[in-house]
Amino acid sequence: MNFDLVIIGGGPAGLSAAIYGTRGGLTTAVIEKQAPGGQIVLTSEIENYPGVDKESGYELAMKMMNQAEGFGAQFIFDEVQSVDVKNKKVKLASDEISYGALIIATGAYPRKLNLEAEARLTGKGVSYCATCDGAFFKGKKVAVNGGGNTAVEDALYLKNFASEVYLIHRRDALRAEKTLADALLKSGVKIIWDSVVENINGDDSVESLTLKNVKTGELSSLQVDGLFVAVGQVPESKAFDWLELDAQGYVITKEDMSTAFEGVFAAGDLRQKPLRQVVTAASDGAIAANSAIKYLTENGLK
Repeated sequence: MNFDLVIIGGGPAGLSAAIYGTRGGLTTAVIEKQAPGGQIVLTSEIENYPGVDKESGYELAMKMMNQAEGFGAQFIFDEVQSVDVKNKKVKLASDEISYGALIIATGAYPRKLNLEAEARLTGKGVSYCATCDGAFFKGKKVAVNGGGNTAVEDALYLKNFASEVYLIHRRDALRAEKTLADALLKSGVKIIWDSVVENINGDDSVESLTLKNVKTGELSSLQVDGLFVAVGQVPESKAFDWLELDAQGYVITKEDMSTAFEGVFAAGDLRQKPLRQVVTAASDGAIAANSAIKYLTENGLK
């Protein structure tokens, strides 16, 4: 198969790029290894996307996908094995695709705590998605680890199910937006400041957490049935280490989303930038697609 534009990743950046690419007259393919929408499908409520009052991440993602399909984008659900930049080919698990321009928009995934019991108890009380697993903790005690927007949103969401919700934060002030922080402080969520999760205890399920106060070094135990981890993200860039990356693994791009490789662009949470939100991902995708159109046109490839 051959396309003018191939987009790797079906989150907001990739979907936005697909909309702008197809409307710009490009034959466009979106390669997604899982479900379209990326991390926003895990968000119960989005209220800071312009023009959207309140909507679930899943609903917004489906609207973006349907819009892209309506303009003619083709979705290929497969996993990328490698990219041959010299010959402009993307090798998939079951096929190979040629492209004129490539946009990489694979996003990021939740950062883990790297504790001994974390992997063993994932799915048995340890979770990285409150909207996915919150209902399983109805009437139970849960903790959220983190202090940013995602952690606060998770804690507020879990209040709908759990009998008690704790927020564990390593600092003495939240990093979340003021509106979210204010809502949390009024919600009844119990905040444990200046603390980190030292250990997750339990054989077949989470029974308690060992916490460490980062200022005093004091250890304490918190009895909970579940732990929701929200301590940041890791860029999904391992397969693209041939690109220029910063120390954290984020792809370095120019303002037009171009990379050090001709005809290759990067957009969304994968990219080095100061703010990672749905609106900035969508903006990145639009810019990347416009840059791809310009590249193809100027080089006589379209």
